[in-house]
Amino acid sequence: MTDKTPYIRPDMKGFLDMMAAAAATAPKMADMTLAEARQSYIVMHGIADRPARELAVIRDLTCTGPAGDIPLRLYDARESREAGPVVMFFHGGGFVIGDLDTHHALCTEIAALIDLPVVAVHYALAPEAPFPAAILDCEAASRWVAGSPAELGRQAIGIITIGDSAGGNAAVVVSQLLGANPAAVPVVLQVPIFPLVEDANGSASMAAFSDGFLLTAETMAFFDAAYGADRSDPRGFPILSDHSNAPPTIVATASLDPIRDSGRAYAKALVDAGRDVVFLEMRGVTHSFTNLRQMVPSTQNDLERIIAAMQFMLANPA
Repeated sequence: MTDKTPYIRPDMKGFLDMMAAAAATAPKMADMTLAEARQSYIVMHGIADRPARELAVIRDLTCTGPAGDIPLRLYDARESREAGPVVMFFHGGGFVIGDLDTHHALCTEIAALIDLPVVAVHYALAPEAPFPAAILDCEAASRWVAGSPAELGRQAIGIITIGDSAGGNAAVVVSQLLGANPAAVPVVLQVPIFPLVEDANGSASMAAFSDGFLLTAETMAFFDAAYGADRSDPRGFPILSDHSNAPPTIVATASLDPIRDSGRAYAKALVDAGRDVVFLEMRGVTHSFTNLRQMVPSTQNDLERIIAAMQFMLANPA
């Protein structure tokens, strides 16, 4: 099977057909106002993702960031727990759209499945706050969680960074920043999910899946222009960094994703650097599969595979 005739799961095809029909009368994201684009992202996730789980703890918090307060949300399946790792979740949306609510259902699912505290971060969005504002917020929030057990109500002995898409980029960059200037506790695992870690322009996956597979090249260009990441700065494209001290990593990609090859390249870079890495490519699904679990039911199993890999890596440290 080649990218010219890609395998598409039946439930994924049904969703893509529905989206194609809707696109015939709806404006493209690049043609929307920022407010419209952000609202459409909320609406899509509300339709496509499973309902949020009920948890013992779902609590909004704030911490101080470099440009003001950063909204956070704590998720935990337990009212209280012993000291242990804390998961830092960074949402996707090209650093332009997305917030705590767009990924609320996903965060409840992760917290329930992994049985660890999850702290979601709503970083400053571009273009109002362009690169590297989002990364600085994510770093500040991670350091706050590592060093604020009283305010959090949980003692972190390790940080796990995880995120989807732009959030996958942040998961890698934050772990690099914390490793270079250590926080109160170490990064014990990083989990970039369909991440953009290198420039995807010119890649085979961008050519094969630039249109008709949910995330489009046009939308990527819209995000890129708004965020304005420096292409020579590892905080924008973390594949440019030295990977010799990267923490244990799980890289998850989607076979029908225009930025699929970015995740593949990062997994290879870690292998070449001799680091521990689990690479999972979800066949027959698109970008954002973690937020499509209602409309594309098979993707629930994909998320569970990622969580199982996390549990394996945490139980078998290097």
